[in-house]
Amino acid sequence: MAIALLDERKAGRLLAVEDDAVVGFIAYFVLEAEPHALVAVHTVVEPGHEGRGIAGDLVGRFYAIAAEEGVAVVPLCPYAARWAAKHPERAPAAPAGVVDAAIAQLDRDSDLW
Repeated sequence: MAIALLDERKAGRLLAVEDDAVVGFIAYFVLEAEPHALVAVHTVVEPGHEGRGIAGDLVGRFYAIAAEEGVAVVPLCPYAARWAAKHPERAPAAPAGVVDAAIAQLDRDSDLW
């Protein structure tokens, strides 16, 4: 069965689901300050599912969602940042002020992560 990528915005998760089981996810939040952005905090692939391209598919879809919404992505997750550096044509850099605002919001809400 193919892996479905499902955006659960209210929960702050982009899920990779296979056979009704979550096999990976990106934990993220929406930047409150204008201009809004999607901020990737963690990318996780469940044990036994590594090496199948799931993390890359998640990050690629995350950037596609942001593009569809006309907002930037701030990849605070190390994996997402590495993926973005390897795929600059699909992962435009967020403006510095947006990155600073994302870091400030993450620090403020650190108890959630």
